[in-house]
Amino acid sequence: MFTATSHRPFFQNMDSSLAAPQSPWSVKKTHPQHGSPAATATSVPHWLVAPFQSIGLEQLNAKADMLERRDNKYVVSASVLERAMDALAEYFDILEIDGKRDFAYDTCYFDDADHSAYFDHHQGRRIRCKVRMRKYVDAGLCFVEVKLKHVRGMTIKERLQRPVEMHGTFDDEAQRFVESCFRNLYQREFGRTLQPALRMRYQRVTLVAKQGGERMTVDIGMAFEGLEGSKGVRTVDAGTFLVETKSGNANGIADKILRSLHQHPTNSCSKYCIAAVALDRVHKFNKFLVPLRKLGMVPVPEAQPLLAQPLRLKELKVAMAQPAPSASSVSRTPWTMGPTTAAVG
Repeated sequence: MFTATSHRPFFQNMDSSLAAPQSPWSVKKTHPQHGSPAATATSVPHWLVAPFQSIGLEQLNAKADMLERRDNKYVVSASVLERAMDALAEYFDILEIDGKRDFAYDTCYFDDADHSAYFDHHQGRRIRCKVRMRKYVDAGLCFVEVKLKHVRGMTIKERLQRPVEMHGTFDDEAQRFVESCFRNLYQREFGRTLQPALRMRYQRVTLVAKQGGERMTVDIGMAFEGLEGSKGVRTVDAGTFLVETKSGNANGIADKILRSLHQHPTNSCSKYCIAAVALDRVHKFNKFLVPLRKLGMVPVPEAQPLLAQPLRLKELKVAMAQPAPSASSVSRTPWTMGPTTAAVG
C-alpha cells in the first residue's frame, strides 16, 4: 500500500503540520439518474471519498479558485488511484456540501458547424477556446464557461451564470459573453456562430490542497451523448477515472504523488475532443489516439510478435566470403574451470 511516509523524498519541502487525521465520514452513497434516459446511476467508490477532511465551497474558492492555471490530465485505473489515497489525504481536503462528497455534472458543449474548436485543438493552435454550458446538478447552478488557452500555456476560465432552465440553450447574451472573452484576451474577433455539439455527464470528486493554490478532480462514470444524428451514448468503464490536476506550474503535490506511482500526464486528453470522436462527429483524430485507447473509445491494436532482425545484404556477403574452418584449426582441448574462466563467471 502506498503511503506518504514511505515516499517522503517526494515531499521534503512540504509542511508536515498539514497532515490531518482520517475523516469519520463513512456513509456509502449511490446516485439516482440525472433526469435523462441516457444518464446512468454511478456508484462512487467509498475509498475515494472517505479518507479526507472536508472543506466547504466558500473555503475552497478562497484557497484555490483556479480560474487561471496549468492543467495535467491522467487516465488512471481504480486500483492505481486507490494506492494514492493515503498520500492525497495527508495533503488535500475534499469538497463537501450538505453531506455529499461527489457531485453530478451535466455539460453541453458548443461548437460551430465546422467543428472549429475541435480542429483548433487537434492542430495544436495556440489561440483556441472551448465553450460549454455546465449544470451543477446538486447545487442547482448553471454557467456558460469559456476556456481559453493563453499563449504562455495557461488555461483561463471565464464564467457567466445562467438560469438552470436555460441549460443547453445558447442565446444572444451567451454569444456576446463568449465574443467578449475572446476579444479581451486575443485582441481579435471570435467570428463563429455556436450551436449545441454534444452532451456529457459524470460524477466528480474535488480535492483542494491544504496549503492552497492547487486542486485535483476525479471524474467517474463518464457518459457522452450525441446530438443531431450522432451515435446515441458512449460510456467509459466505471473502473477508469479521469484525474485532472490544476496548479500554477503543472507540477503540484498531486502530480508528484501520481508520478511516484508511475503515472504520467496523458497528452491531448480533452473531454470534448474525446467525446466528439467517440460519437463520430469527426473522423480525424490521430492526435487523440492515446487517450481514446486508454478510455476504451477505440480498440487497442493487438501486439504483433517480434520478428528476428533481418540480416543485411552487406553482412551476408562478408559472412559468405569467410573460409570454412579446417579440422586442424578446431581446438580439441576439453573445457575446464580455470582461474580465468572462474573470474569471468
